[in-house]
Parts: sequence; structure tokens; C-alpha cells
Amino acid sequence: MSKPKSIAIIGAGIGGLTAAAAMLKLGMEVTVYEQAPQFARVGAGIQMSPNAMKSLRGIGLEDRLVETGLQPLTSLNVAHDTGEVTNELPLRAEMFDRYGAPFLCLHRADLHDALHSAVPDHHIHRGARLSGLVQHDDGVELSFADGRTARADLVIGADGVHSRVQDEVIGPVNPVKTGRVAYRATYPAALLGDLRLNQSRTKWWGPDRHIVIYYTTKALDEVYFCTNQPEDVSWSTPESWSAEGDLDYLKAEFAHFHPEVRAVIAAAPKVHKWAMLVRDPLPTWHAGRLVLLGDACHPMLPHMAQGASCTIEDAVVLARALAAFSDHREAFAHYEAVRKPRASEMQLEASQNKWMRRRTDPSWVYGYDAWSTPLEPETELA
Repeated sequence: MSKPKSIAIIGAGIGGLTAAAAMLKLGMEVTVYEQAPQFARVGAGIQMSPNAMKSLRGIGLEDRLVETGLQPLTSLNVAHDTGEVTNELPLRAEMFDRYGAPFLCLHRADLHDALHSAVPDHHIHRGARLSGLVQHDDGVELSFADGRTARADLVIGADGVHSRVQDEVIGPVNPVKTGRVAYRATYPAALLGDLRLNQSRTKWWGPDRHIVIYYTTKALDEVYFCTNQPEDVSWSTPESWSAEGDLDYLKAEFAHFHPEVRAVIAAAPKVHKWAMLVRDPLPTWHAGRLVLLGDACHPMLPHMAQGASCTIEDAVVLARALAAFSDHREAFAHYEAVRKPRASEMQLEASQNKWMRRRTDPSWVYGYDAWSTPLEPETELA
């Protein structure tokens, strides 16, 4: 069987654009379908650890991101009220020395813009909400809500936790609400007044909640925070993944935290919130000519800051597998066998919310390189 002539990627988020960039680099024909009518500067802060940066280096984006984002001094973990340090991991020069790539804090939109620059516009169709998929022996028919249709040899579902492609792979599997909510805000650092934050990525740990705070730019002119706390989530729907939050309520919820935390929250012009969702590892990531990556197959809580990094790894390994194996069934099987154990381990670790609170060796996470990891799984394929 010859290599696929055309690949349709559903979703132009971080995973979809990384997959498209990697596949274009490897000489594949790719079209990306995105339901949003245009790209806007939405989202929040994001952490790119060395494992992700090595993947992004392979598609030519490392230098651009290093010029934009902050290389934090340390991963600083402190008690919520006193600020007592419970663990501190050096991140700046040490990350490159140990793992061969930097650690960055940046705005998610800056990462998305960089990825978009690696995928020419003629490969991207916006305003294309997937409404149907029909598999045939020789390809897949795609239909969209606006009446458009398309055909591809293979379809990649990079369409998030409420994936339409996943419905076709294993049937509908709704994610489970955890009863916890994240509030987040990104705003100009000038709003902090005289307060100057340290240049670390700082996590303040409370008994039943936490908050992460860091600058998102090398210029130190933008601040981001993200909380995690218990809250009734009956308001949450697939459409309300990022609803506007009540800032006064949030201030009250963190009134017992350190004065610096209270000042950072108080300076925010507004906050958004989203319900934390989890899902057990799926029985399979592919069916026929369809395959999943990222949150479509392994959504994870943000407590390791590895959701996007894991998705980026998926995209690179999937691109490599499709380039290495002429039969897409073999490529999909190797991709899943290589990626699923690692993603499942990350899901479990993230769910426990202990990462970096005490002394932690992150080598198994940060030392990974999706461009060079073997495509042969450790155990024989069934």
C-alpha cells in the first residue's frame, strides 16, 4: 500500500497545527479544518518544558519562541500562606544543560501564532465545523455544518476533549467532571503597580486549592495566574469551556493566601473559569482510517503543565509513524503503542496533583525527544 495521498486534520489548535507542520516537513499532503471562523488572541499562559521544545525545534520554532517567552529562573513551590519554599528546581541554564532544550513560560496565543506560521494559510480551512464522517475502503468522506464536503485518505482528530472524531473511533464517551474549577487571567504587568514578581514559575500550595503565577513574556510585561479549587460545576457545558468568572468570589476564595497572591488576583481586570474534566484512558486511539491525538484521546488535568506538551509529542510521533510505515494501519498501531503508555502515565501523575510539590526528578518527562524516540514499542504489537 502506498503512503496516504491526503490527510485531513480536524482542529487547528496546538495539536492540529503541530501535526500539520510536522507532516508538511515530512512531505505529506495536509489540510486542516478549524471550526472557528478566525484565529483570535484567546487563551492563557502555557509552559513549554524541554520535551515540548525539542519537538518544536524540529519544525523550526524554537528560536522564535525563545525570543518571545520567559525562561523562568526556577520552578518554585511554596506554602500558600507563609511562602515557605517546599521545593525549588532550577530551570534556566540547567534545563538546557540536562535535557538539551529550554523551559519557557509564554502566552498560549504566542505559541499558536508560531505554529500557524509553520502551516501556510492555504492548508487551513476556517469556519469548518465537522458534522459527519463516513469511512470507505479507499478513503473518508467529511461533511461540515455549513454544507461543505471533503474527502481524505486519513483523518486525524485533534479536536479536543469533546472530539467529534472520537465519537466515530469508539463511540461517545463523555468526560467526567471532577467538581473542581480553574480560574485564570492574563493581564499587563503594569496593573500590579509597585509589586514586582520573581522570575520563577511559582505555585502556591494550599490545603485544598492552589494557584500558579508567572510572567508570560521575556519583557516581563504580562502576568498570568491559574487557580484550582473545589466548586459546584453544574454550570459547565461543552460550550462553556471558558466562562467569565466572578472576581469578587475568587478574591474571597483566596483571602487566606499570602498577600502577594491576593495582590495578583486583585489586579486582574477580569477572570475566566473552566471546569476540570477527566477521562480514563481510551481502549484504542484509532479505527480504520481515523486516529486521535491530544485531548481527543488523553485529556489530563493541568497539574503537571504537560497537556499541551504531550499533545505536541503525539503530533510529532504520529507524523513520523505515517512517514515510516506505508500501511496506515501499521502506522497507527505503532503510534498508539509508543505514545499511549507515556500519555497514560502522565494522566495518572497529573490527577494526583503532587508534581514538584516536594523534591522531584522530572527526567522521565523532560528528557523525552519525540523526534528520536524509537517507533518500535517496548512490547510486541498484538
